[in-house]
Amino acid sequence: MNSIDGVKKAAILLISLGAETSSKIMKLLPDSFIQKVSYEIANTDAVSPEQRDSVLEEFVNTAKAKQYVLDGGIDYARDLLRQALGPKKAKEIIELLNQLQFRERPFNIARKADTLQLANVLADEHPQTVAMIMCYIQPEKAADILSQFPSDFQVEVAERIGTITSVSPLVIEKIEKVIENKFSNFVDNDSENIGGVHSLVKILNSASRSTEKNILADLEKRQPELSSEVKAGLFTFEDITTLEKLDVQKVLRDVQNDDLVLALKGTTDSIRDFIFDNLSTRAVDNLKEELEFMGPTRLSAVEEAQQRIVGLIRKLDESGEIYIERGDQDAVIE
Repeated sequence: MNSIDGVKKAAILLISLGAETSSKIMKLLPDSFIQKVSYEIANTDAVSPEQRDSVLEEFVNTAKAKQYVLDGGIDYARDLLRQALGPKKAKEIIELLNQLQFRERPFNIARKADTLQLANVLADEHPQTVAMIMCYIQPEKAADILSQFPSDFQVEVAERIGTITSVSPLVIEKIEKVIENKFSNFVDNDSENIGGVHSLVKILNSASRSTEKNILADLEKRQPELSSEVKAGLFTFEDITTLEKLDVQKVLRDVQNDDLVLALKGTTDSIRDFIFDNLSTRAVDNLKEELEFMGPTRLSAVEEAQQRIVGLIRKLDESGEIYIERGDQDAVIE
């Protein structure tokens, strides 16, 4: 069904839902889309049970994913979908959801604007306005723009990105019009995410180490809890597979055995295998035995253990004992 375009899928969905329900939905659609989907419905002679079931399943899964995102963010949605549908199907649904959200999200012109020109325009705006716009543009672009601001302004913007929870649609619409008036013919494309700590983490993950350190140092003074949240989010437990072999072994030497068992309880086979490859045969046998006899475990306990390991990794990185690869890497001196 992935080869069928969105209009065709919408037509199949409306046909499957029946005339009464579909007529109510059609009233809520834009006129331009009503014309397209009406034409498609008129030219669809029949819908096979396989097509109907596939489209309905995709619709239900996407609706669930959207609700999961609203409840706990994209990572929360991804985790639940993996558990319910498996990693492959979860990835398909998340990618589809990202495409849909990208089409719906405001500040499309800012996402398409040239980075340097966008930075120049935003430099004159209030930090709250800049923060809101940066929550809607690509994290890589936001990181690039952030690095071009003066240090004080960087922190002002970062603090607001990390603390945004919701914004009135009327405010968004008003600011979007102002920004659109400042831009006319920029070209560029692509996508990405919105608001809060998650957005700030994604931006900082793409920023230079100096930009990250400057922002986190000041956030530590201004909002210690926000700083801790951001630091924890900058490196996830799954990212342990990106570390060099020697660095992983340094980390594992300092990890409490109970934490490692708990952390591995809630992860994938590929990550387990990666960890096992960096341990002695005896240690692996002991871990496998403990995992085999471990009963049901609270998700929160697993996440806390993983987070303690992440905290250790961040600590070792900050002390220079290991090195975390980043989007805009520091120079390495031989």
